[in-house]
Amino acid sequence: MDISILTNYSFLVVVFGTVILAIASGMIGTVSVLKGQSLIGDAIGHSSFAGIVISFILFQQRNPVILAIGALFSGIVAFFSIQLIDKNAKITLDSVLALVLSSFFGLGMVLKSYIQGNPEFSNASQAGLQNYIFGQAAYLMRNDVYLIILAAIVSISLLLFFYKEIKIFVFDKQFARSVGIKASFLNWLILIMSMVLISVGLKAVGAILISSMLIAPAITGLQWSNRFPMVLLIAGIVGGLSAFIGTYISSTIQNIPTGPMIIVIMSIFAFLSVLFSPKGLFAGLLRKRKGVKG
Repeated sequence: MDISILTNYSFLVVVFGTVILAIASGMIGTVSVLKGQSLIGDAIGHSSFAGIVISFILFQQRNPVILAIGALFSGIVAFFSIQLIDKNAKITLDSVLALVLSSFFGLGMVLKSYIQGNPEFSNASQAGLQNYIFGQAAYLMRNDVYLIILAAIVSISLLLFFYKEIKIFVFDKQFARSVGIKASFLNWLILIMSMVLISVGLKAVGAILISSMLIAPAITGLQWSNRFPMVLLIAGIVGGLSAFIGTYISSTIQNIPTGPMIIVIMSIFAFLSVLFSPKGLFAGLLRKRKGVKG
């Protein structure tokens, strides 16, 4: 076990960025999962890649703020597209999500291929755009981390400020409506918090895996508690711990990518929780056996 890397500057930058991102994503992702919007988050994550490439085409620079704004805009357009098609076309929601996801992600790949070798973009550095597909957290810079911190502060602050309204809205829609809580506002609030984190997390985890950072810690938290604040806490802790372990492993073992390794650790926590938690598979089988014997 190499502990000397814990004082390495580059490691500290990367681990700080990934841990902050994972904590915030775990907490906000819990709300999305409880609202049944996890698949929408997956579609938006894939769709955001098109916005990154379009931002690069328009401004010909890889400023993380500009690229994140492009990703956010693309995510919003994708969400509106999902809503529009779902309301007016006679196809199922999962088909709509698949259509939008593949269309936007395909557009991003086509545009990325178009600018490669194109003389119009010879003066702009395209290096690193492919990192937004699968992620490359090992190349996070201080500016990327500052952006992640800002997004995490905004998202968690909104969650805490509207905590009471979100809790009522998630668990009892009818009561929320009766006390004057606006469902449309909270739907947008939850969506914006998710999209902000997706936009800044694409470089670390990539468009393909970013939704897992929102979903896996939430699944883990929901397996261990029925209390909303405790689920949020567990999801945040599991997200942050997974990010630390995944970053450490990728930093000490050659050819192990950081983003995917973080998702693997998160998935292991979720899988073990599904099996061994009080709500898990084995506990359920044990209760059934006791019921049969009784």
